[in-house]
Amino acid sequence: MTKVDNLRIAIIQARMNSLRFPGKVLKKIRNIPNIIHLLNRVKKAKFVDEIVLATSTNPLDDILSDTVKSYNYKIFRGSEKNVLLRYINCAEKYNGKTIIRITGDCPLIDPEIIDKTVKLFVQKEVDYCSNINPPTYPDGLDVEVVKLDCLKKSYLKNKNEKNREHVTKFIRESDFFTKANLYNKENFSKLRWTLDEQEDFNVISSVYKNFYPNLNFKMQDILKLMKKKPHLFNENIHIKRNEGEIMSEGQKLWTRARKIIPNGNSLLSKNPEMFLPNFWPSYFSKAKGCQIWDLEGKKYIDMSIMGIGTNILGYNNDEVDASVKQTIQNGNMSTFNCPEEVYLAEKLIKLHPWADMVKYARTGGEANAIAVRIARAFTGKDKIAICGYHGWHDWYLAANLSSNKNLDEHLLPGLNTKGVPRNLEETIFPFNFNNYEELENLVYKEKIKIIKMEIFRNFPPTEVFLEKLSKLVNKNNILLIFDECTSGFRSNFGGLHLKYKINPDILILGKALGNGYAITAILGKKDVMNVAQETFISSTFWTERIGPTAALKTLDIMEKTKSWEIIEKKGKQIRKIWRELSKKHNLKIEILGLPALSTFNFLNVNDLVFKTYLTQEMLKVGILASNSIYVATTHTDGMFNKYYEKLDKIFKKLATVQESENVNDILDGPVKISGFKRLN
Repeated sequence: MTKVDNLRIAIIQARMNSLRFPGKVLKKIRNIPNIIHLLNRVKKAKFVDEIVLATSTNPLDDILSDTVKSYNYKIFRGSEKNVLLRYINCAEKYNGKTIIRITGDCPLIDPEIIDKTVKLFVQKEVDYCSNINPPTYPDGLDVEVVKLDCLKKSYLKNKNEKNREHVTKFIRESDFFTKANLYNKENFSKLRWTLDEQEDFNVISSVYKNFYPNLNFKMQDILKLMKKKPHLFNENIHIKRNEGEIMSEGQKLWTRARKIIPNGNSLLSKNPEMFLPNFWPSYFSKAKGCQIWDLEGKKYIDMSIMGIGTNILGYNNDEVDASVKQTIQNGNMSTFNCPEEVYLAEKLIKLHPWADMVKYARTGGEANAIAVRIARAFTGKDKIAICGYHGWHDWYLAANLSSNKNLDEHLLPGLNTKGVPRNLEETIFPFNFNNYEELENLVYKEKIKIIKMEIFRNFPPTEVFLEKLSKLVNKNNILLIFDECTSGFRSNFGGLHLKYKINPDILILGKALGNGYAITAILGKKDVMNVAQETFISSTFWTERIGPTAALKTLDIMEKTKSWEIIEKKGKQIRKIWRELSKKHNLKIEILGLPALSTFNFLNVNDLVFKTYLTQEMLKVGILASNSIYVATTHTDGMFNKYYEKLDKIFKKLATVQESENVNDILDGPVKISGFKRLN
């Protein structure tokens, strides 16, 4: 058999678009790219006949291809996601029968270990040989040797996308192939010398700089360096081995996000740690109806928060999106104002006859801030009695300046007031929902002239509370603001206060108003709203056209379909499921909120563990679920039936462990966070 017939080809897979550390392979050490350091080390292996860098056809990898070519190494370009097929096609092009697989995250690869693995492969006459099954060498010195025919059989036998992305995963886990493993005398598998994160790069750079100009150092040399200068290796010791292989693309991107975005994202309620730490998909590629696709194309039914309650009509509604697309085609912004804001104002005033004027914003927090500015300008008073969640701005968080527990029942426990001016202390006074005596005492003690509240908290307002509230504001000439960013359009067509027959002076509507497009509205009586002309309230993107366009079409569809009736009915179905299953399995729960915004808590000390387990098990069957559901018109009976069947099994399991001291054993990872916590 000639050498060409049995060519041993080292194929190094690499790409620029790494989710956790983009461009890592071209990061330079001593002015040489990482990938070139790696290729130069592989070149020193005695049993390697050919070396090829196998990258993808993605244009982002053009620079990688050009760089490697400039150093006179061979290049193959193939499928970005189907790396197994990339390997097969590369081996066939270069006549390789035996493939030595090395990944681009191993710039400290040891040529002697490559040769040992190849030698064992030949001696044992197996299909596959590696030093990672199980690992005893440091992470980053990984070598796999496999027959091309073996890769082809793997490709035919298993069509799992994850297996094809990780090339040898199916081979390692199946019984179809003969295997051997190279063991080190001492187990160093916990040592991390691989390149997946910035911290890894810093460690590897330190290694190269310590040995420079000698670049022929081996594993034993690095081990000696570790004993001599252990501090050089501390930066990445917290990262788990093969973390990338078990992480989804969404989890990898989240790891990356946490390093460059405070808390990882811009909305606490969408933080993965609030749902299922280490496992929540985190990012979406598309959404339609009540279904969401993650970055890997896996589809989920959203039986959870539906975009934090923004999509009553479901995701990507055809009619709303068609109106928005027309707006985009005609232009979203210009020096002129968009006429849609006038049409929308007329529509909202028609729905709320007590109101005379409307201003717009794009988020609930800023809409609340606008309402507060107008109210203070109109009354000439600073002090406000509040009940509910009203955003993140200074005026609201000032409630916690006198006590960091003031907002515990309104927003989240433990909210810190760092950055909030101390001179705002004693301007915001929280009161408990439906507690009229507390409110009345506040009004007279603090001479309150502004009351701001949600019309519905976890429970509906009592008739007595609303009756007394109405008399209180009229008697004392108090300006009343209803924040219905969340409750609007959930139980009737417009603000929920219409149902309770009590009108405010200012009303805030948002979330569902644009069915996923950013738009909030501040409605008010003419004498109150006109004060807005006497104080500066202005912002460029409050004038964009998409928000009002989406709102007009959303209101039109809501009115035609009576969407509030549909979602209220579906919400009652969900609550019936919860009650039935909790009774069946003797799990005590408490149900809260509007039917269309239903939530429940386990009346158990292990409430958070139980909620985490619920999310964990639902995710396994393609359902996004927590203890809250924001119902949409696109939720179907079929979705509810699947949800019921799985929840039945979950409640059954929880019933068996509710008295257990080892209840955390049912979780695959950490417990979800609750309240406001810094995410390190």
